[in-house]
Amino acid sequence: MSNIHLTHRGRHQGGAATLPDPDFVHPELIAPESRSARAARYVGAGLRIALGWVFLWAFLDKLFGLGFATERGSSWLNGGSPTEGFLNFATKGPFADAFGALAGYAVVDWLFMVGLAGIGLALITGVGVRVAAVSGAVMMVLMWAAALWPENNPFMDDHLVYAGLLVMLALTDAGRTLGLGGLWAKVPFVQRHGWLK
Repeated sequence: MSNIHLTHRGRHQGGAATLPDPDFVHPELIAPESRSARAARYVGAGLRIALGWVFLWAFLDKLFGLGFATERGSSWLNGGSPTEGFLNFATKGPFADAFGALAGYAVVDWLFMVGLAGIGLALITGVGVRVAAVSGAVMMVLMWAAALWPENNPFMDDHLVYAGLLVMLALTDAGRTLGLGGLWAKVPFVQRHGWLK
């Protein structure tokens, strides 16, 4: 039996060999991808892009007042607050007072809008999906907590489903398929700080 040497990026530390970076394993050592695994990758990429559009569209609608959830006169560019209406009138349940107290603060508006834009762009491009997924999941859980309890279910609503989907996208490196995640992962700074992928 011949020995297979994995030398690219593999190194010895204290007598024990470390495994090579999976991005640089010789192609002959990788098992062929099954059809279902390939299909799952593309479904995950499609869901990533779709969810990115949900975040980005919310940002655009609140910024310009495109008439879907935000009227033109209430847009952020026209001096409206993208969070005040929700925090004043849509919050309910045990945390309503705490969320209502945040209404009208510019820093809350800025955090919300930068979050929507950043998460949306990251998910659509596949760059920084892990950071976007964690940020988006936190945002979704906070929005769920602000409107407890759901009207049509004892506890589950679309905010928690989105949060779970975001966690799955982060765990599966979903930015590599139909996105720039593979190129982003090769940036030296990102290689040193894997949480940025």
